[in-house]
Amino acid sequence: MEKKLSNAEEYLWSFIQNHIDEISELSIVKLSEYANVSTATIVRTMKKKGYSGYTAFRHQILSQEKNGPKYQILSQADNEIKSVILKNEIELNNTLRNLEIGIVEDTIRQIQNSKMVYIFARGLSEPIGRELQMKLQLVGKYAELQTDPNIIKTVAKQIKYNCVVIFISLNGQTKELVNAAKSLEKKEITKIVFTTNSYSPLAGLSDLLFLGFKSETTYFPDYEVQSRLPLQIMTRILMDSYVVRTKKDHHLL
Repeated sequence: MEKKLSNAEEYLWSFIQNHIDEISELSIVKLSEYANVSTATIVRTMKKKGYSGYTAFRHQILSQEKNGPKYQILSQADNEIKSVILKNEIELNNTLRNLEIGIVEDTIRQIQNSKMVYIFARGLSEPIGRELQMKLQLVGKYAELQTDPNIIKTVAKQIKYNCVVIFISLNGQTKELVNAAKSLEKKEITKIVFTTNSYSPLAGLSDLLFLGFKSETTYFPDYEVQSRLPLQIMTRILMDSYVVRTKKDHHLL
């Protein structure tokens, strides 16, 4: 799991995201001058993000350049559209980097062994919950989605020990979901959390944590409509893995 960034490191990482199409051409010294941070800050930030250093990060970008269809698209776009495209790539790549295979495997087992799966989601995370519910039902697992805050509160108190609960929340701070998780904590019911905030109350209450990466860049600053792409990617990987693992287990029987 990634280490917490300092304010200077958060600023640098956000700066890099907003200028990602220029990074491959910048040495660490040039980036230091461009972003107005020390080279030490750059190195610390890269290590906290899972790279051995700035050179390794830059090489990853360079290795992707010029050949793939993505860069053919980017060559036709202006800098503003490039930033939009690359923002989504950053969220995808960093979310995949955060994934822990052990968490995926443990979650599959918990769902397989459960009598029922409850899914709690609110707002723009609700469509992800509906898709997850549908896919669980398609593989023969009884799943129930709750989105109403009052119903979530009531249902959380009624859930039995042989069930699991999946929470989907971008910021991990939605009050009714946090309260539901606290209620389940007392009953020792497995709580699976999908979020992008490792320091959130929901993450702290989770038994199995899927931690995505959310870009700080938003094109709707006056509204809470930030991208749910990291949550979509992680739930899709879980269900695809569930199908693959379940088929393998049946083959072995």
